[in-house]
Amino acid sequence: MHTDAVKWTSSGAVYLLDQTLLPDETAYLEVDTIDAMVEAIRALRVRGAPLIGVAASMGIAAAANRMAVDGSLPGEKTAALSWLESACDTMARARPTAVNLAWAVNRLRSAVVERLSTVNDDDTAEVMVRTLRREAQRMWDEDAAMCSAMATAGAVLLPAASSVMTHCNTGMLATGGIGTALGVIRMAHEQGRVKEVYACEARPLRQGSRLTAWELARLDIPCTVVVDSAAATVMAQGRVNAVILGADRIAANGDVANKIGTQNLAIIAKEYGIPFYVAAPTSTFDLDAASGVAIPIEERPADEVATAEGVKVYNPAFDVTPAHLISGIITDRGVIEPPYGESIRRLFD
Repeated sequence: MHTDAVKWTSSGAVYLLDQTLLPDETAYLEVDTIDAMVEAIRALRVRGAPLIGVAASMGIAAAANRMAVDGSLPGEKTAALSWLESACDTMARARPTAVNLAWAVNRLRSAVVERLSTVNDDDTAEVMVRTLRREAQRMWDEDAAMCSAMATAGAVLLPAASSVMTHCNTGMLATGGIGTALGVIRMAHEQGRVKEVYACEARPLRQGSRLTAWELARLDIPCTVVVDSAAATVMAQGRVNAVILGADRIAANGDVANKIGTQNLAIIAKEYGIPFYVAAPTSTFDLDAASGVAIPIEERPADEVATAEGVKVYNPAFDVTPAHLISGIITDRGVIEPPYGESIRRLFD
C-alpha cells in the first residue's frame, strides 16, 4: 500500500499533501522545480525521513521533465550530468539530519550516471528523464514494501490489548507506505494487540497532535494526545505497555537520531521498565556514522518558540538516543537487539 501524501500528476509533476495545513485543511501543492521541492521539505510541507527521500527523488524527476518539455534541459551529456549534480546537492542540503534524503539522491544520481554511459548525446535528455522517473518510482515502491515488512516484524512484539506511546509522526504522512512505527501499531491493532495509543504532542509544529492523531482517527484506532512533558506521568501511572517510534538516522552502534523529545522518552521508559522500540527501514541506517556524535542535528527557527523579546532560543529539531536505552530496532529485515554494533553488522552482511 502506497502513501497518498505524494502523487505523480499526468504531466509528470508531483502533488504534495501540504502537511502544514493538517488537520484543518487537506490541500495539495503541485511541484515541478528543485527550488519548490526544497522549500516544501524545509517548511515541513512534506516530512518524515523515508518520505523526504522519496519526494526529493520525485521532485528531481519532475524538474527534469519540466525542463525537457520547455527545452532547457541540456542535451549534451556532460552538461546534463552537471545539472543533475547541482540538483542533487541542493536537494541533499534541504534537511541535514534525515539520512534518507542524501541516500535517495545519491542513488538517483548513480542510476542516471550508469544509464547515460551507454547512450548518445542525442538521447541524453529523454533517457535522463525516463531514468529519473523510473528510479524515483522504484524507491517509492521499495519503501512501501519495507513499511509492510516492518509492520509484520514488529506487531508480534506487543502483547494482546496493549497501550502504546508514540512520538512525532511515523505513518503514511511520513513514509512511502503505511508507516514505520505507526505501520507497526496499525497492524498490531488489526491483530488485537493494540487497544489504545498515547501520542505525544511533539515539536516542531506539534506533529503528534496534528498529524499522528489525524492518521489514527482515520484508522479508527483509539488515540489520546498528551503534551510531551506529561509522558513521565502517563508511564508512571502504568498506562503504557510499550513505546514505539521512528528514526531519522541510526548510527553504526545503534544510537538513534529522532524528533526532539525521543531521548526523554527512552530515559523514562527505562526507569519504569517499559520496552522502548525504534522502527526504521534499512535506508535509515548510516554506517559511516560510528555513533550518534557524528549525526548532524538540525535547528529550527527561533520564532517557532514564543517567548519574551530579546530572549535567546535554542530549538533543536532532533536529539540522539543512546543505543543502550533501546530494547529493539524493528527493520524491514526483522528485529535486531543489543549488542547493536554486532547486530547492525550482521543486518548489512
